[in-house]
Amino acid sequence: MFVGAMYVMTARGGQNGASFILITIAAGFVIYWVREIRKMSSPAEQKVAMPRNVEQKDWVYDLIKNNDGAMVFVAEVPGPEDQIDVRLSAGMLKIKGGQNFARDVQLDMSTAAEMGISDYKYRNGVLTIRMQKKV
Repeated sequence: MFVGAMYVMTARGGQNGASFILITIAAGFVIYWVREIRKMSSPAEQKVAMPRNVEQKDWVYDLIKNNDGAMVFVAEVPGPEDQIDVRLSAGMLKIKGGQNFARDVQLDMSTAAEMGISDYKYRNGVLTIRMQKKV
């Protein structure tokens, strides 16, 4: 059908081949731009173009309380070890990592005022903090 339409257009345009070439080039441009417009407006392409911060996952951590009053905090924290910063003050555990990661975790107020960080380790993206009563 497309070839038939081009033949009719060239027949009206005259007998020379220049009009056929120009119409073929114009048809090629139309086909190219129609495909590009369809690519830009397809829903699959719109999903890829969304910013990453829109698709954040929930941060999950585990806080384990021992019988002797000690606590162990375990969570995934992004970034290299030299960017990890951990602070405990006024019952609030403050954690900073790479990629603008910062979270605050409220601890149990009855025991948190007496707690201090005794040890923390960071391996393969997992932060483990041990907290004990201050002596």
